[in-house]
Amino acid sequence: MFVDRVARDPFAPPSRVRVRVDGETAGVPAVLASNRARRTALADFLARGFRRAIPRSESSAGSGHSGRIRIDAGGQEVLERTAIRISGDPSGPGFVEARVEVGLPAAGRRILGHRAADLLTRELPGIAGRALVFRSLPEGAAESFVNAIENQHSLRSQLEARSLAAFVPDGAILPRAHGASERPLTDWVVPFESPASLRVSLSLLHPGNGPPEIRGMGIPEGVTLIVGGGFHGKSTVLQALARSVAPHVPGDGRELAVTRADAVTVRGEEGRAVSSVDVSPFIRELPGGRATTAFTTDNASGSTSQAASIVEALEAGSRLLLMDEDTSATNLMIREARMQALVAREAEPIVALLDRVRELFERHRVSTILVMGGSGDYLDAADTVIQLADYRPREVTAQAREVAARYPTRRSPDAGAAGFHGRERCPEPGSFDPAGRKGTPRIRATRRDLLLYGEEEVDLRAVEQLFDESQTRAAGYAMAAAARDSPGLPVRELLDSLDARLDEAGLESLTADGRDGRHPGRLARPRRYEIAAAMNRLRRGRFESRSARTSNQSQGSH
Repeated sequence: MFVDRVARDPFAPPSRVRVRVDGETAGVPAVLASNRARRTALADFLARGFRRAIPRSESSAGSGHSGRIRIDAGGQEVLERTAIRISGDPSGPGFVEARVEVGLPAAGRRILGHRAADLLTRELPGIAGRALVFRSLPEGAAESFVNAIENQHSLRSQLEARSLAAFVPDGAILPRAHGASERPLTDWVVPFESPASLRVSLSLLHPGNGPPEIRGMGIPEGVTLIVGGGFHGKSTVLQALARSVAPHVPGDGRELAVTRADAVTVRGEEGRAVSSVDVSPFIRELPGGRATTAFTTDNASGSTSQAASIVEALEAGSRLLLMDEDTSATNLMIREARMQALVAREAEPIVALLDRVRELFERHRVSTILVMGGSGDYLDAADTVIQLADYRPREVTAQAREVAARYPTRRSPDAGAAGFHGRERCPEPGSFDPAGRKGTPRIRATRRDLLLYGEEEVDLRAVEQLFDESQTRAAGYAMAAAARDSPGLPVRELLDSLDARLDEAGLESLTADGRDGRHPGRLARPRRYEIAAAMNRLRRGRFESRSARTSNQSQGSH
């Protein structure tokens, strides 16, 4: 046992402790940690087991955090975390280590020494023995969990070769229990069933006792509309796709649904800050002749914020955009014929997404999945149309094209010449310094959608693919490390460098504690897109905009 940090008092943040079991005692079969995906899944399984093994009785006896034991074991998603470290061969000379927070017992300001001794010398070792020693675990449980997670990675890896943006298996349970829960709905559930015309089969790496393939709906690359009446499940499908960029625990209902790993949810976000973003593909010059190739504002409108978020997602490397009409800026999504007739093109700086969405796919291979309930004009741009009725999908692409031919919109495309210029942005390192008033770095996350960075609160409510408070915390550390260690690099190269660093050295490399071999705190790995989103929402963060250095880089940026 290693005690890395001791709380000042029972009301301060809990003490940080590492409990380590040597590899021979842990006895974890090496096959369960034979590659990155399996190692991450094994660590997740052990963290969840450690959490279940924490006694419920007396866990909060005393003042403040007194007596509480906590491990960062996560929710429905399986993410790379610092909660469990598996070093070397987990069945041989290596070790398995749990990083936990412990509230040392006290009554008011009085230390309960005997209770603390019992917690540290009996209770914690007992939990470790039940959760980290393989012979104590239910037979086959770890292997079943690890194989299930590796299946999801394998399914996702098949999407690009099949020209698919996403896959939803037959029998999946997509709706959640309620608005504040990510657990599956259990009452009045309609299992997902693919339309025959979109049904595909993907191979399972670990089929178990079942067939070697799984069948379900494959959503093709291109422009896909999800349509239907209100309350029929359109947004539920889109939300499931957004969260399926990460593996899910067995029994989640969505555990075999997979979306391309570079999918990004985009929405309107009125009031957010924007720094030097080239929004000219969507916003032509502003009143007074102001250019929009390096657009900066502290108070973006719905349309400019969504335009900036699209360009930022492409800059970070996304090739799949997910959007819901309900959370989008209407005037960025569509300008129909009557409004075009009333407000001349010269008086309207906004170019609707409708006039760019084909270009995004045909010239830049960026697919888009849109939930659309009110604008039929998008039927002209769609490659695939899926209708939800009573929570059941059916493909209506042919009917949609007939409707589009029968009822022409009479609107005029606004886009004009191709508009994605491939401008690069470089963060100004000084503006991303996380130092607080006392000059020491200050990075905290108290909930999933709020990051305290230096003296600023970064609002991340619109960053829907941050699933966990620990991801938000790690995004803050990653933002500081990227700006500090890779000065002068454009955003795309900076994110490439950061990904390589995390792949090689892990999340622990982001914090001083991790680099010193101590407890690195509660961190879960965010994707590059969420790290970029946090950088882009730091109000004091500044970027230098410049033309792409080569035509190849220009194409690569978008």
